[in-house]
Amino acid sequence: MPSGPVLESAGVRLRALRPRDEAEWMDLRARNREWLRRWEATLPPEAQAADMSFRAFTRLERRQRRELSALPFAIEVDRRLVGRVAVAGIQWGAQRSASLGYWIDEGYTGRGIVTRAAAMAATYAFDIGLHRLEIAIRPENAASRRIAEKLDFTEEGERRSYLFIDGAWRDHLIFARTQDDPRPSRYWDVDG
Repeated sequence: MPSGPVLESAGVRLRALRPRDEAEWMDLRARNREWLRRWEATLPPEAQAADMSFRAFTRLERRQRRELSALPFAIEVDRRLVGRVAVAGIQWGAQRSASLGYWIDEGYTGRGIVTRAAAMAATYAFDIGLHRLEIAIRPENAASRRIAEKLDFTEEGERRSYLFIDGAWRDHLIFARTQDDPRPSRYWDVDG
């Protein structure tokens, strides 16, 4: 039984992680540890993080999808896990907003996969009733900035010391779009 939507477009498939993905996921993460270190948020040293098994991690994500507090997806290409896209920190009520985040295996960069995956996740988020999505990007992350630009997100400004990444609090540029913004980019033409 699927534990969430499966989205597919132009050879890119988004789906929930399953307990049986553990070995492939752990290998993907291990191969890309150094590649992601400069961009991926972590807990600051004073925060207490409990170790979580992969099975517990997939259960947590299933609960987040059910509660619509986050929409985490694994990215697949040719039935291989190659990355991640997530609509996280969903706020309902009057705000109806969330953050959009993503990463990909270093060996799959430059192919438009993350741009397509981000468009698919954003389209789904808007379809279920979110009004605004933000992408927070470190200023020096040119590849991630290109993704936001290709998807016609508007740069709104800088948040100082926004996320703890690679051992320090890092500034981020904020890009956003709303459900009402036109979607002229070819990446918004998602099927299914």
